Amino acid sequence: QVQLVESGGGLARPGGSLRLSCTASGFTFSHYAMSWARQAPGKGLEWVSGIVSDGKTYYADSVKGRFTISRGDAKNTVNLQMNNLEPEDTAVYYCQAAYYNGDTLQYDYWGQGTQVTVSS
Repeated sequence: QVQLVESGGGLARPGGSLRLSCTASGFTFSHYAMSWARQAPGKGLEWVSGIVSDGKTYYADSVKGRFTISRGDAKNTVNLQMNNLEPEDTAVYYCQAAYYNGDTLQYDYWGQGTQVTVSS
């Protein structure tokens, strides 16, 4: 059974930091690209950051320089270190595992989400 379990969300002040973690099980983690996406109140899903099997990382312009994604294949985890948080970062954050055949997405799995609130 595939599971993605996010943790680490909560309340932070503007300029503060939070670290999100996603622990995966039920599939061969090292074969999957891992990403974080978020959904702010009243808005659509926004891709935030991704990391592929060889460790190459990608970021949305809105978080570049503030967020850092990393993966630990030995423990089947992907982390998102979020620094210098802004109120606009308030959202539910979701972990995604995606399997690609070349450049074609074959299938993906999603976690249940963790709330991040940035407020003074």
